[in-house]
Amino acid sequence: MATPRISGIISRSLSLSAAIVVSHVKRNISSLRTAAAALKNPITPPVRINHTQLLINGKFVDSVSGKTFPTLDPRTGQVIANVAEGDAEDINRAVAAARKAFDEGPWPKMTAHERSRVLLRFADLVDKHIDELAALETWNNGKPYEHAAKIDVPGVARLFRYYAGWADKIHGLTVPADGPYNVQTLHEPIGVAGQIIPWNFPLAMLAWKIAPAIVTGNTVVLKPAEQTPLTALYAAKLLHEAGLPPGVLNIVPGYGPTAGAALASHMDVDKIAFTGSTDTGKIVQELAAKSNLKPVTLELGGKSPFIVFEDANIDMAVEQAHMALFFNQGQCCAAGSRTFIHEHVYDEFLEKAKARAQRCTVGDPFQKGIEQGPQIDTEQFEKILRYIRSGIESNATLECGGDRIGSQGYYIQPTVFSNVKDDMLIAQDEIFGPVQTILKFKDVDEVIKRANTTRYGLAAGVFTKNIDTANTLTRALRVGTVWVNCYYVFDVTIPFGGYKMSGYGREKGIYNLHHYLQVKAVVTPLENPAWL
Repeated sequence: MATPRISGIISRSLSLSAAIVVSHVKRNISSLRTAAAALKNPITPPVRINHTQLLINGKFVDSVSGKTFPTLDPRTGQVIANVAEGDAEDINRAVAAARKAFDEGPWPKMTAHERSRVLLRFADLVDKHIDELAALETWNNGKPYEHAAKIDVPGVARLFRYYAGWADKIHGLTVPADGPYNVQTLHEPIGVAGQIIPWNFPLAMLAWKIAPAIVTGNTVVLKPAEQTPLTALYAAKLLHEAGLPPGVLNIVPGYGPTAGAALASHMDVDKIAFTGSTDTGKIVQELAAKSNLKPVTLELGGKSPFIVFEDANIDMAVEQAHMALFFNQGQCCAAGSRTFIHEHVYDEFLEKAKARAQRCTVGDPFQKGIEQGPQIDTEQFEKILRYIRSGIESNATLECGGDRIGSQGYYIQPTVFSNVKDDMLIAQDEIFGPVQTILKFKDVDEVIKRANTTRYGLAAGVFTKNIDTANTLTRALRVGTVWVNCYYVFDVTIPFGGYKMSGYGREKGIYNLHHYLQVKAVVTPLENPAWL
């Protein structure tokens, strides 16, 4: 794999003088050597791989073709396991199982209370198996084990308990029509839901998709990302242990152009939910429309503004900005990836942000105290390095980072650019990596216009002590979530989704339930109504 070293980046840079580059290298070479040495002997994960087949109709089975594909350890690039590779034939089998479970099986006909109990039992099992789930998530994805064990896995249990509580609170209305009629509305499950989830938060995205779908009585065919199928299969085993009937949840690992496309275009799938890139979201929507015009919800990319005004608490804003960008190796759709700083505090913020990035601990995600693990795979790794080169070549100032760490795995130095302009690729495109871009602004009107000048509209952060400024920004920014003096508050009750090319529909909270329900009006004439 050809990856540029620091010297390679220096030779292509049009913006850094030789003296600045030498200074940058000297400041970082010691920490780079230490980190690279620590990565040569990765920790053996404390978990066994027990499930690598497709899950169809309650059973783990091989794919029809018998093919498998490797799922890799991003710490080393080595194979963890070979997983059954589903394609169109396997999607057909899974959809048939889901259709039968919906049309004939007990799940949609169960009382809401009975469905709720299954979700609650699953949440208890997640709590019981936190260590195994977190270890699998870290091994397959590369995120720090402490994040997986303390945030991601407990969040799955919390979300399933939340939706279990909604089970018996979903009901229709009695409508006062103009005439002697009894009118009521029924909320009914939509049918077979196809769901396609990404690799950056495999367990969390599984929970966001599956819980609202099954609690409302639907059945599901889920395609996990090909990079990270292991925790989905493990969680499915726990769901069946909790009492989920066969066929209600089916999981088909595979690739997007084969398994994903077959699911999106299937004539017997009643709804598609997709989380991933905007480009792939367009394909999913087109396939859904050209088949049976099934409804689609999309949670797509972002290039979210993180706006710091001159009256903000700078130390707090620096820490929040660091977390907003570097959390999960920068692999977050809602990452605060355009850091707008008021000109009066720009220099102070920049120095502190640079120092914070240089303190970031990068290494084997199974080690304690690690903040940043490897990127997911070689494709993402190379893409991020290309964006870093683009930033240098477009005359942004590389303050720190800018290269890989070590010679194996997909580790990238926490990278900070200053003097970034709106028309640079690093300020326009979703890098999806540990690259912070810092821009300067003068006033409220200017930053609103610049923040909204993007094809995305997923999230934003606003940091100020002025309530009027905060209120102005929260209403003016064209995004689905605005965090004020905080970032990445992802409670299960809070709806999440985007404007513009960040998609449509909402995850989590009450709003997600609407995407899995049909509303039916029932009208009955009244004979001699009492009030006439």
